[in-house]
Formats: sequence, structure tokens, C-alpha cells
Amino acid sequence: MMSDLELATFVEGTTRYFEATANQAATVGSPYLVQNGKPTVHEFTGMISIAGKRRGVVYFTAPRPMLTVLLMRMGETELTEENMADLVGEVANTISGNARRDFGKDFMISVPQVVAGDTDRVTTPDNVRSFVIPINWRSHAAQLVVCLE
Repeated sequence: MMSDLELATFVEGTTRYFEATANQAATVGSPYLVQNGKPTVHEFTGMISIAGKRRGVVYFTAPRPMLTVLLMRMGETELTEENMADLVGEVANTISGNARRDFGKDFMISVPQVVAGDTDRVTTPDNVRSFVIPINWRSHAAQLVVCLE
């Protein structure tokens, strides 16, 4: 089970990402444990596999409207599926990279795997419960899902 301190690493990484990238802070809701079924998945998801001392997956999932506004805030004029896919991968990678800094070299992260549309391809390990960190930015809602044993 993850400790509050470990979860805080992901919460802080998320808020820092939005402050740095969009020059506008995101608010983070209270993390919660998924009781039944799978966590929410939006149109675009950036997944990072975790190996080493902790094993599992971390993913950032966001709806198209949020990514569109985020790309515009970053000065991007090409609001393509490809750029949205790149963006969710970058968010997941940045947050996981920050966590790696806190957790140390035994926290090994993969390159992001991006899923656009096909939500069935977003999976979490069956034997581990997922924490969902709700992310609200402007009028949009996304999630960071942390599923580590």
C-alpha cells in the first residue's frame, strides 16, 4: 500500500507541472482508492510502467477539451491528435520522473505509452488497488492514477 508521503510526491509533481507549463496552477482533489472496477479513463492517456523496488503503472488521463486548452496555453497552434497524445505522454513522463527523483534509482520508469481513444488498452495490475488523484484545471477535470505494489 502506498503511504500518504508517497502519494504527496505525485500530487506535488502534478501541481508543479501545471504551474510550470501552463503558468496556471491546477487544483488537486483528495486522492482516493478505487473500490470496485477500474479507474476512469478519458480520450487520451499517457501510461508509465514502473519497475524496481515498486512495480505497477502510473498514468495521466485527460479529455480532449482540456488538452486543447493546455496546448493553446503553451503557444501550440497545431491542435492535432498527435500533439495531444504527445502532451499526455509528456505529463505522465514528467510527473513520474519527478517521483523517481524522490523515490531513488530503484524506481525505474518506462518511456510513456500513449493511448488515444481505445480505453480498453489502459490497464492496471489486477492484484493492486489504484489511487486516483483528481486534477482540476480551469473548468476541466483529469486524473492521475497511481497503481503501485
